[in-house]
Amino acid sequence: MKSIWTYSLSFFCLLLFLNSTNTPLKIEDYSKKLYSEIDNLSLDYHIFHKSLTGYFHLLQNGKLKNSRYLSIVDMSTSANKERYFLIDVKEKKLIAKSLIAHGKNTGSEFAKYFSNTVNSYQTSLGFYTTAETYNGGNGLSMRMDGLEYCNSKARVRDIVVHKADYVSYEFIKEHGRLGRSYGCPALPINGYEKIISKIKDGSCFFIYYPDKKYLSQSKILKKGKELIINEEGFPSEISF
Repeated sequence: MKSIWTYSLSFFCLLLFLNSTNTPLKIEDYSKKLYSEIDNLSLDYHIFHKSLTGYFHLLQNGKLKNSRYLSIVDMSTSANKERYFLIDVKEKKLIAKSLIAHGKNTGSEFAKYFSNTVNSYQTSLGFYTTAETYNGGNGLSMRMDGLEYCNSKARVRDIVVHKADYVSYEFIKEHGRLGRSYGCPALPINGYEKIISKIKDGSCFFIYYPDKKYLSQSKILKKGKELIINEEGFPSEISF
């Protein structure tokens, strides 16, 4: 009889353990967990959390055909530093980090001004989904669709990811700062094709800056706060 109780208690404890490992997490708790698992990220946690919040909101609403990759651009830091981060969400690792340009009227070395206006030559903040590729004046390029009030004209403005020779350490050394685009998030020539091949066709692309208006008005960030995430990395509308 004692052995039966012993086995029953052990089995009950095992069930509790298995259930605890599959307990859904609030988005902020899941963000902290994933952030700690990604090596060599060198991205501020709060920016990562906001990026992941929007990513899961878009995933939950069926907006991401390519859900494996998350692109984050930290416009709060110097353009002379690597501020583009490509994360493989499935494998939980950073697979690329790179220089990336902002618009010529967004600022010099540091980004300051942002716009959704045609011919503003400024960067637009917020969440995008990547789209189709094409070959244009800058070679292989990738279109993007803006998903927020502050980047809704991305298509009209021809905001695309493309290569540029002014996105290089050589240009920085000669001019004291990175080169600038007409509003596009331009990447270095070396390696950009590999990045585009991964993130094209429906992945999440987030351009961040601590703009008070954007952070308070972004519906994607607001709605994403209500999600919980299970151990498999799938979001739910159920909130705590």
